[in-house]
Amino acid sequence: MTPGQLRWRCRRGMKELDLVLGSWLERRWDGADAGRRAAFERLLEEQDPEIAAWLLGRQRPADPSLAALVDELVSGRA
Repeated sequence: MTPGQLRWRCRRGMKELDLVLGSWLERRWDGADAGRRAAFERLLEEQDPEIAAWLLGRQRPADPSLAALVDELVSGRA
């Protein structure tokens, strides 16, 4: 995806998700390796309630690379 497409996909309809995902894109995308970028793109394919549940710690992604990315987002390193 292009940076513009990614920015658009970060607009989720939930302000909290918009802020967390948009912040990671702006701060981390350029320095991320291919695996982390792929995980972020997969995260953006998930539904908002699923992402919110992961970020709030109510559920855990089954995919280890998504779980690591969610941990990064939650820890504030995004």
